Amino acid sequence: MTITVKDIPLGGDLSDFLSVVDEVYAGDPHYVRPLDFEVSGRLSRKNPFFEHAEGMAFVAYENGLPVGRCTAQVDAAYSERHGDAAGFFGFLDTVDKQEVTTALLERAASYLRERGMKKMLGPFSVSSNDEIGCLVDGFGTPPMIMMPHHRPYQGKLIEGAGLQKAKDLYAWRYVVGPLPRRAQKGYDQIAALPEVSVRNVDKSNLTREIEEVMSIFNDAWSDNWGYVPLSRAELTKLADDLKLILEPRLTLVLSIDGEPAAFAIALPNLNEHLKPLAGQLFPTGALSLLYGMKVKGTRTARLALLGVRKKYRAMKRYGGLSTYMYAELAKAGQRLGIEWGELSWTLEDNTPVNLGIKLMGGKIYKTYRIFDRTL
Repeated sequence: MTITVKDIPLGGDLSDFLSVVDEVYAGDPHYVRPLDFEVSGRLSRKNPFFEHAEGMAFVAYENGLPVGRCTAQVDAAYSERHGDAAGFFGFLDTVDKQEVTTALLERAASYLRERGMKKMLGPFSVSSNDEIGCLVDGFGTPPMIMMPHHRPYQGKLIEGAGLQKAKDLYAWRYVVGPLPRRAQKGYDQIAALPEVSVRNVDKSNLTREIEEVMSIFNDAWSDNWGYVPLSRAELTKLADDLKLILEPRLTLVLSIDGEPAAFAIALPNLNEHLKPLAGQLFPTGALSLLYGMKVKGTRTARLALLGVRKKYRAMKRYGGLSTYMYAELAKAGQRLGIEWGELSWTLEDNTPVNLGIKLMGGKIYKTYRIFDRTL
């Protein structure tokens, strides 16, 4: 067996990088291939992430046939904030052969080492604000929108290449229904506060709205593991991306005495309609996707972003803010025909958030793992 790894610069020919997943996930009924143009966009110099980062894509070949892929990224914004000289790997998808995974991760490690990195961390595809983690538990259902999927062997092959667990992330399943008694009590307490007001995101002014939401997010998440704030250009791109999929009724901006204090954004699960497209939006995929989202709708949704400003988290009076927002979104989802939702992702050691989701009746149903290795 001869394994070779080819470097693909940003903006290079990604045809084999994109198509190798057909081999890797052949026969997997739960894999949903991302749209090719979306993956290509993340690995384009036009992606504002690469205004403060650099990267390379890799494809592994066995006897001339593509059998795996990977990327490596160095993010100056991450290094400046965390100071640990860590570079990333991402988009790791391989056939079930240790030699393939090892060859790809060794090439990624070399790329990072050449740029002064002391540690390799991932999968980040491409940053901590994108799809992250390798699925290590919960393979029996398709991934939600903007969440990865892997074969059960993938994590073991990463460990076989010399990496170890750095952190686990949880995805929670919440079935829409009556609130548990304690959650209802927390909801009622917040609903009775006269200074609390709630509204939906205004989609017609989405750039402004995203800036406001991210101001709360940056405050709420600033101490979280791996956190890096989005740049102005990244915020603009996020707003442009969300215009296509955002359902305002599944969003909340909560104010206290007129000050934006908390927010929550859930997304209709676009993946319900992506699987038949096999990564291709044209020539007919766009119409099929539009019909699915606007006419058929979705039965599932993903709570992707939630944050409460630190000063309010420290006040007992507002201890039920998260529960209140969970419940409001659940009600909105029920009106839209949403049967269940995913809350993802949460850090394994974020005890307050995880306890709050348990209080709502959520159950962990998928686990994603971040791996690291000293270079």
